[in-house]
Amino acid sequence: MLCRFYLRRSVVYIPTYGMIEKGFYRAVEPVTVVSVSNTEALRRAFQDAITRGNPRVPKLPRGQWPPPITLKHAGLKTWGEFNRGASYWGIEEEGGIFRVVAHRQHTRQGWKEDPERSETFPSGSSADEVVSRMITILQTTASPSSAH
Repeated sequence: MLCRFYLRRSVVYIPTYGMIEKGFYRAVEPVTVVSVSNTEALRRAFQDAITRGNPRVPKLPRGQWPPPITLKHAGLKTWGEFNRGASYWGIEEEGGIFRVVAHRQHTRQGWKEDPERSETFPSGSSADEVVSRMITILQTTASPSSAH
């Protein structure tokens, strides 16, 4: 299970990640948009995304790729504009092991995993534990007193 999302200006954007084929995903509807300060709405949004999982989606020819779905929900036109001031995160589960995955900007419009800020949970950890930790990380990251 793969759940990726963005924090931008105290708003969390959680698209559904549809599986094109094993190991390849693309963001699709539904996209949930939640204020980072609304803990319970954020908890429900993550639980819904985890429950939804990664539905199969068709592979599109390169010329038919739509613009990033998150732009529409943010009311922006370019990916570069969205990425400025955004942070990119993920929750992954494989073989019963959950990970919170932090990313850092790698190029002007790309992201790369940041292993120093990523966390692997012990076997047997619940999705609820991971979601609670993720909410804490996001709320701390969004705090005006935190260093970005």
